[in-house]
Amino acid sequence: MKSVFKSMLAATALAASLFAANAQDASIIVVSHGQASDPFWSVVKNGVAQAATDMGVNVDYRAPETFDMVAMAQLIDAAVNQNPAGLIVSIPDADALGPSIQKAVAAGIPVISMNSGSDVSKGLGALLHVGQDEYDAGKAAGEKLKELGGKKAICINQEVGNVALDLRCKGFADGFGDSTVLPASMDPAEVTAKVKAALSSDTAIDTILSLGASTAGEPALTAIAESGMEGKINIGTFDMSAGFLQAIVDGKATFAIDQQQYLQGYLPVAFLALNAKYGLMPGGNVPSGPNLITKDKAAQVIDLSTKGIR
Repeated sequence: MKSVFKSMLAATALAASLFAANAQDASIIVVSHGQASDPFWSVVKNGVAQAATDMGVNVDYRAPETFDMVAMAQLIDAAVNQNPAGLIVSIPDADALGPSIQKAVAAGIPVISMNSGSDVSKGLGALLHVGQDEYDAGKAAGEKLKELGGKKAICINQEVGNVALDLRCKGFADGFGDSTVLPASMDPAEVTAKVKAALSSDTAIDTILSLGASTAGEPALTAIAESGMEGKINIGTFDMSAGFLQAIVDGKATFAIDQQQYLQGYLPVAFLALNAKYGLMPGGNVPSGPNLITKDKAAQVIDLSTKGIR
């Protein structure tokens, strides 16, 4: 009997050691829509990299060179073919990406969505979502800027077609009132030119919401200054950059909405690593934002923004 017991213990120990080794060798793949030119996504990647180091897992981060849903779906399909221990995706367009995500789920690959897609994540089979509710965040921004006396606004959308950004502008319009979408691109010069043109053609505009601090917010601040409208326009932005935060400190901007994208990169990697090692997984979505950063808080986070954490 003792020999049988010892054999059982030895088998259990071997199985445990093999499981630990497999978990250590497990690979996690991240596929996002984030463009390399967008500093926002460099913070997400920093979170991914730190989680990979902290959890002792291999993580491969992939993204199309431009906002391209066909290319992104192909990246997800390629990831599924590699049968990783986990897959992390952003979902800016569920119609385009849904079939590829569902293939991953059908293949038994644990999927977590992050950043965009909170409203469709569960329906596609993802275990949970790490991010913020974009419509609610946009509505909160609209209500805040209306509270500050705004009457007519523009919402600068640098990635029209990205459902998350479209929801921000929709929520903003519902919270603010008189607001129109100003389509733009990731080119700061184009954003500056379009904002200047909008301010010149409609002098009733007194409020601007940017959907990205460095991609649209800072160029919009330049447009306001070059138009001689400083002090006459209230401007807020989604996300943060050191430059926009300094503008808040200087009284040239009102707020930034921090969705803590570092957590959006870090937490899914940590969750999937814990799942591979111990079978652990949170029971629901994790809201990483929104957090409103106003003048009283801005100075505190500038340093972390320059370090790629906030």
